[in-house]
Amino acid sequence: MTTTAATAQKKSGIKTFQAGELLFNQGDPADSLFIIQRGQIRLFLPKGRGIVELAILRSGEVIGEMAYFDEKASRRSCSASAIVGTEVIEISFKAFGKTMEGLNPWFKTIINTLADRLRKTNDKVKALESNSLGYGQGGKVSDYVFYHPIDIIKLLSLFYMGLKTHGEVVDKYTQIHMNRLKFYMLDVFGTQEIKYEEFFMMLEQEDFIKLVPDEDKQLKLIQVRDVEMFRGMMVFLNMQRSLEDAKKLQINERTQLLLQMILDQMTARGVRDAEAQADITQILNKAGDAVNNDDIKGAIVAGLCDDILVGEGNKLACTVYLDKLRKIFPSIKMMNAIKKVNAAMGTKKGY
Repeated sequence: MTTTAATAQKKSGIKTFQAGELLFNQGDPADSLFIIQRGQIRLFLPKGRGIVELAILRSGEVIGEMAYFDEKASRRSCSASAIVGTEVIEISFKAFGKTMEGLNPWFKTIINTLADRLRKTNDKVKALESNSLGYGQGGKVSDYVFYHPIDIIKLLSLFYMGLKTHGEVVDKYTQIHMNRLKFYMLDVFGTQEIKYEEFFMMLEQEDFIKLVPDEDKQLKLIQVRDVEMFRGMMVFLNMQRSLEDAKKLQINERTQLLLQMILDQMTARGVRDAEAQADITQILNKAGDAVNNDDIKGAIVAGLCDDILVGEGNKLACTVYLDKLRKIFPSIKMMNAIKKVNAAMGTKKGY
């Protein structure tokens, strides 16, 4: 069992955790609770080769308090890790017990009763927790998948509708406040918070969106240059979902990088034609070991370009079908981004 920073330090006090660092593992001794001062913490359970996400907790919320009220809970019932840099106050059960002893008896009875009811409710919720499992043939549980294809299609649909309904066009960007979008996706349509959070972080990391300061100088204004791109990805991924595996588009990250460099080259040259010759030699020299000419095979199979030809001066070149490439490249980025998220969540089989 991994020793965490929380189990290594038993005394009460302020503790700091880096993104990804564990507060505790499922099964660790439960001897303290945590009050989040800043940051975010995810609670999760191991499930087969993957994990089941339980919740995301933020500043002002408490973790691990139920173990104090449950005499049978001497071990942690789930795992907890920081999503971003996080600061918590750890309070040992010994110190917390001294505080409880000083309470009025009837007030202590109310707290114990509420805690008992909450524990029973949590047990029922955990018993019903199966939303994040994949099912194979015959209804058998298959490998865990954090994002199923339908999850992404729903998230893209809601993101698109939120921007179209509530977005405001400013300087060629469509923008929407994060709070409004979150209300729309979480409260109105009931999107799972953990999936929304991961989806949003992925969009930012992959440059599908950018954040700018709002009137309170907080980075909470979401800006999108092309709203219809989200609709295009939604339609494309829905079509992919209905295809047999052998017919689905398969573009790995190295091929994606090569295609991105081709698009960048065409933009630098000011090419707007439906098809054009890409200078593959120039790209390979610039990319170094990141890509090679074999990485174009996936793009050839997908009908995005022709075979590489050797021209004058032994320069490598190929014909690229730019209209098609520009249209589906965002979807290629999205599919590979989802694979990375699923892999990070402990998934064996991704999108």
